[in-house]
Amino acid sequence: MSDIYALVAGRLALPVKAVKATADLLDGGSTVAFISRYRKELTGSLDEVAVRSIESALRSVRELEARKDFVRDAISEAGAMTPQISSRLGEATTMTEVEDIYAPFKPRKRTRATIAREKGLEPLAKMIMSGRGTDPENMARRFAGKEGVADPAEALAGASDIIAEWASESTRLRNITRNTYRRSASLSSTVVKGKEEELAASPSAQYSSFSQTVRRIPSHQYLALRRAEREGLVKVKYTLEDSGRLDDALCDAFVPARAEKGCADIVSDAVCDASRRLLRPSVETEISASLKEEADKVAIDIFAGNLRQLLLAAPLKGQRILALDPGYRTGCKVVALDAQGNLLDDTVIYAVPPRCDTEGARRTLSALISRHRLQAVALGNGTASRETEKFLKDFHIMDADKIFIVSESGASVYSASDIARKEFPDKDVTVRGAVSIGRRLIDPLAELVKIDPKSIGVGQYQHDVDQTRLRDSLDFVVASCVNAVGVDVNTASERLLSYVSGIGPALAANIVAYRRDNGDFQTRRELRKVPRLGDKAFELAAGFLRVPGGTEPLDNTGIHPESYHIVKEMARRLKTDVSELAANGPLLDRIDPEALAAEGVGGRETIADIVKELRKPGRDPRTETNDDAFVPAVESFEQLSVGQTVPGIVNNITAFGAFVDLGIKENGLLHISRISTKRIASVSDVLRLGQRIEARVIDIDSARRRISLSLI
Repeated sequence: MSDIYALVAGRLALPVKAVKATADLLDGGSTVAFISRYRKELTGSLDEVAVRSIESALRSVRELEARKDFVRDAISEAGAMTPQISSRLGEATTMTEVEDIYAPFKPRKRTRATIAREKGLEPLAKMIMSGRGTDPENMARRFAGKEGVADPAEALAGASDIIAEWASESTRLRNITRNTYRRSASLSSTVVKGKEEELAASPSAQYSSFSQTVRRIPSHQYLALRRAEREGLVKVKYTLEDSGRLDDALCDAFVPARAEKGCADIVSDAVCDASRRLLRPSVETEISASLKEEADKVAIDIFAGNLRQLLLAAPLKGQRILALDPGYRTGCKVVALDAQGNLLDDTVIYAVPPRCDTEGARRTLSALISRHRLQAVALGNGTASRETEKFLKDFHIMDADKIFIVSESGASVYSASDIARKEFPDKDVTVRGAVSIGRRLIDPLAELVKIDPKSIGVGQYQHDVDQTRLRDSLDFVVASCVNAVGVDVNTASERLLSYVSGIGPALAANIVAYRRDNGDFQTRRELRKVPRLGDKAFELAAGFLRVPGGTEPLDNTGIHPESYHIVKEMARRLKTDVSELAANGPLLDRIDPEALAAEGVGGRETIADIVKELRKPGRDPRTETNDDAFVPAVESFEQLSVGQTVPGIVNNITAFGAFVDLGIKENGLLHISRISTKRIASVSDVLRLGQRIEARVIDIDSARRRISLSLI
C-alpha cells in the first residue's frame, strides 16, 4: 500500500505523508471540499485542486494495480510466469506497459497464426527464428503433407504467419512503431464520395482536405475531425512519410543477428507483414484512443472552467426583477419576481411582430413595475430578444443600464423538468422558463444547479467527449462552487442542498421535508434531528450550511462547529463575547494564530481560517461585478464595419478562442491568436466568462454572417 502512496506522490510531486493522509480521509468517506477546507493540518494545507488530483490519481493507480494482479494471475495459471515477467509487471507504471507484457499470453481469436499452429507449424517457425538453417524450403519439406499442409510453400507461409504474430506481440517492436507514429505520422482526411456538397455546407467544411501531424494536431481539431468522420462526411487515415524506414527498423530489431540469409529473409518478410497487417493498425487504434483521451481532457477542462465561472458569477442581490422570455407568434412571457426569486405575477405581452401591440405591452409592463416595485429587467437572449430589447429601450420601460440580457440555455430543459413541476405545479412551461431566466440574474448558482450542466451551453464538443468523465467533472465543479459559496439551509432548494458536502439527493429531500414540517432551522445542531442525517453527514456538511438569523451567530459563517470552542477561547482571552468578534478588525488583529497553535488551542491553519472568516462573516466569495447592464454599440449585423471598435461580453471560451456577445444576434469570434501579442497557453489565461471587453472588427463574412475580432 505504501508503494501506491509513493507512486501517487511521485506523479503529482507531492509529499508522501500528505498523499497518505488525504487518501485515508477519502477512504474514510470524506469529501474533497471537506478535506481541503477543514483538514489542512492533516494534509499540509493541500487545496481543492491537489486533493482532487490525489483522488483521481489514487483511482488510476489502484486500477493499474488491479490489472497487474489480474495479468499476474492469468500468466501464472497458464504456467508461463517467470522471474523476469514478474519483475517487469512490478516495475510497470502504465496500462500500456502491462498490456504489452500480457499480449503474448492473452486468449487468442482464431487468426492465421492460430490456424498454422493447429497444422503443427510452430516448430518450423521456431527453427526459422533460430536462423541456423541455410535452406528453409528444405526444412519445410518435413512438414508438407501433415495436418492439411499441401507443400513446402504452404508450410513456410504458415510459419511466417506465426512469426508475424510473434513480431506483433514484441514490446520492443510495438514501442518502435509507437514512437515512429508519434514522431512522424500524420492524420489526413478526404471527402467521402457523394458527400461533397453536404460537407461544404456543414461546420466541418475545412476538413475536406486536411492533414496534420499526430504530435501537433490541436485537441479541438481532432474532435472535429472525428465528428466529421462519424457523420460520414470524410475518411480519416494515418500516413507515414517513410514507412519503409519503419519496416527497416523493425527488421533490425527482430531478425536474429546471426541468421542465415534464407531464414533472415523469411523473418524480414514476416516482420513487414506484421507491420502492415498487425502492428500499424493496432498502434493506430492505440494512438487514436490516446489522442481522444487527451482531446477529451482539454475539452472537459475548458467546459469545467467555463461552468465554474458561470456558476460563480456575482448575483444581483436585493433586486426585484421583471423577467421576460421573448417570442414572436406566442408573445413574450413576463413574470415579476421578488428579491428572493419568488413568483409574484405573470402575464404575456405582444410587443414585436406579428402583433406589434407596443402600447398594450407598455401599459402592462408599467403596471407590473409599479405594482411590484421592480428594479431591473432580465431578458432572455433567444428568439425575438433583440426586438424586445429595442422595444424596452424605445419605450423607456426601464433605464438601459438596468436591462440585463440573460442566457436562456437550458431554460427549456428546466421548465419541463420534475424540479420545475414540483416548484410550479399550476404553471405551464413558458412561465417556468421566464422564472428561470429571472432567477439566473438574482442568483446564478442557485438556479443553474437545477439544470444538467451540458444544457447550459458553455462547452466545446461536449457531445463528442467521454460522457462519464464529463459528467464526473461537471458534477465536481457544481459541488465545488456550491460548497465554496455556502448554502442557506432555510431557503435552499432540494437540488442545491444535494450538492452540499456529505448530503446528496436523499438527505436533501429529508432536510426540505423537515423544514416544511417544523419551520426554519434555528441552529446547525438542529440538523441532527433530520431523519438519517448521522454524525458523519453532519461533520461533512455543517461547515457549508448557513443559518442566518439563528440563535448561534457562528452558524452563519464558514467556521465548522467542531471549531466553535476555538472561537470561544479567542473571545475569552480578549475578554469579550463571541458576537463581538465578527467584523471587528482591531480585536481580530490582536489574535496570534502561531501563539494559539503553540499553546494547543487548535491547528495554526484552522485558527488562521477562523480569523479570516470572522473578518468578513457570511461573506459571499463570488466576484463583484458592475451592477449596470451591458449596452451594445450596434443593433444589427449590418451596422458593423471592418476596423470598428465595439464593446462585448465573453459568453463562451474554447481551445481556439472566445465567442463574444456584441449585443446582436451573431456572436463575434476572438481567435486565440488575436487575444494577445504574446503566445498564451489557453484563452482562460487572459479572458473569463462574462468579462466585458473592447474589440476591433477585423473581418466580416456577410454570406455566413461571421464576425472576426481582435482584442484591443
